[in-house]
Amino acid sequence: NTRQHSLTLTLQRHRCALNHTPASPPPPPPIQQQQQQQQNMASLHLAVAARNAHYTKPVPTLYRAIAKELPRVLTIYDIDMPVPAARAGIRALFQNNAHIKDQRVLDMLVEKGYMELEETLLHYKQRPHLLRIFEGFKHRTTGADRKTLGLDATTDEQFARA
Repeated sequence: NTRQHSLTLTLQRHRCALNHTPASPPPPPPIQQQQQQQQNMASLHLAVAARNAHYTKPVPTLYRAIAKELPRVLTIYDIDMPVPAARAGIRALFQNNAHIKDQRVLDMLVEKGYMELEETLLHYKQRPHLLRIFEGFKHRTTGADRKTLGLDATTDEQFARA
């Protein structure tokens, strides 16, 4: 199909060169190819769209975008949790970074948030990843965090960890 198309274009160019008439534009691609191209182009380039759109308040805009997609995400990943509880987990993540005032850091976090939303909607995450976000990090005393020393660690604990 593409070979015939390129041959047709080549023949048109040769005829135009002989007749000295300008070449006609190539015919548009079939409808299916156009739909596929539109779908690929619109496939959730959320971070790029957020970077290019200059919002007056980007953080609330990101929060609203996440809150709008939350019921769909809970359905897609089959998470049995009420939407308000999941929204509370998302709100906690936003409140953890509420103290940040540097605009460059805020822009980076907003873009990162849009990338996380895009990856979630494109199924790049698994169910446990989202549960960890919605329910919070409950088990902080396991794994590597268990091995960290506090400020009140004794000398024996410090040497035992070395």
